[in-house]
Amino acid sequence: MHSLKINPAYKPVIQKKRNFALERQLAIKQEVDKLLKERFIREVHYPAWLANVVMVRKASGAWRMCVDYTDLNKAFPKDNFSLPRIDQLVDATSGHHMLRFMDAYFGYNQIQMDHADEEATAFQTYKGLYYYLVMSFGLKNVGATYQRLMNKVFKNLIGRTMEVYVDEMIVKSLEKS
Repeated sequence: MHSLKINPAYKPVIQKKRNFALERQLAIKQEVDKLLKERFIREVHYPAWLANVVMVRKASGAWRMCVDYTDLNKAFPKDNFSLPRIDQLVDATSGHHMLRFMDAYFGYNQIQMDHADEEATAFQTYKGLYYYLVMSFGLKNVGATYQRLMNKVFKNLIGRTMEVYVDEMIVKSLEKS
């Protein structure tokens, strides 16, 4: 479960709504429909915090919908859980004959938001207002939350037969077959 631990001294921010061209509106509609179908988001009324979506062009030319949590991220502390160092992960795989790389499918979206913090993740689109039921990209500390969970799940394998960097995993073997 991902918890924000919002400092009550921070006043909630409602960002001024941004307008998007038709092409981006269609991409937003598709993404919102997908997120609703997957039950990753839910419609909300009267949220205290409200962020805008930001559309980012992928290398493929498709659009990626992100949420601008700049204001919300200022309202809670940084989780200082350290991520593995890349150079140490590279060293840990040296000498292994077989390596398999895996990327967790919707990894962040497999972790529930703390129910008390769900509505703080509210965002606005031309279709309506929604909030995340699951951990969302763009929120501060999601990498630390995910890494902590992976370390717990794979504690007996990390350093032996696999390495984990957030949602990227490497399974390794010294044997050639």
